[in-house]
Formats: sequence, structure tokens, C-alpha cells
Amino acid sequence: MNLQKLSPWNWFKSERGDAEAPIPVEPRQGELTPFAGLHQELDRWMNDVMRQFGMPALESRFGEMPSLLRPRLDIAERDDEYVISVEVPGVEEKDIKLTLDDNRLIVEGEKRQESSTQEDRYQRIERSYGSFRRVLDLPADAQREEIQASFVHGILKIRVPRSGEVRSNRREIPIQ
Repeated sequence: MNLQKLSPWNWFKSERGDAEAPIPVEPRQGELTPFAGLHQELDRWMNDVMRQFGMPALESRFGEMPSLLRPRLDIAERDDEYVISVEVPGVEEKDIKLTLDDNRLIVEGEKRQESSTQEDRYQRIERSYGSFRRVLDLPADAQREEIQASFVHGILKIRVPRSGEVRSNRREIPIQ
């Protein structure tokens, strides 16, 4: 069952474009067992199932966690606007870039590692550093010229006003 069909608008069409393509199963080099291909196929299948439920994949084609630096977001629909809240803890406002490319809203940024001295000997590092990118496809009733963004305490809040034309096509159907 494809849960994307249940949502009123697929905000993530562009972001998941590459992820929907099937990944061919290739035998690992040096593998002698006939079950290696089956194991890889099961891994690919599990990643597809997890992706359908909006969960991060176990591993990408390159063996790393693809959503490690992927900020989580909430999208709220109101009568007059959409409100998108993006969690970017540990990222400074100057390291975030918000752009509009046709009907795509692109949030990019980088979480920078603090400088360390030669005296530091880490036993464990759990924080992630690097670049991130989220691509959101805007619905037809979004007023692209009026988009506003603010950044407070690690939360990027994007307000996308809605036009009344498309929204007027929505009506409630009484239940008999």
C-alpha cells in the first residue's frame, strides 16, 4: 500500500525522485555463498518498505546513513497559509540557505564542527556534521512571491501563504 496516495499533496515528489528507482542487485565481490544476492535483495526491500512509511532507510547504496543530517520537518495546513517548521539544532542562521526554484522550495545548510585541539582524545562522537538538503514541492495554491522565513532557537519556520482560488474548489460533503 502506497501511503503517499493518502496525503492530499505530495510535498516530497522531487526529493524522493531518485529513491523510487529500483536498485539492481549486484553480487558482492569475493562472496562465495549463493545467498548473498538474496540478502541484498531483502535489504533493498526493507529500505523500500521503510521509505514508504516515511522512515529513514537502513543504509544507502554507498553504505552510509542517508538521513543522518536530514533535518526533520513538520508541515501544517491552515486556511490562509502553510507553515513549515524545520529542525536544525546546532546550525547557525548564516549556514542556512532557502531558495525557490520554480515550484520547489529548497532548504540547504551545513552543520559545522567546532574546532578541537590536539589534546582532545575522543572516546565517542555521536554528533553529526556536514551538509543537508531538503526539497519541497509547493502545492498549486501556494503564493510563491509572499513566502517568509524566520529562524529562532534552531527552528526554521517558513510561512507559505495560500491563494483563495484553488482552495475554493474544496467543499464538505454531508454524510447521509
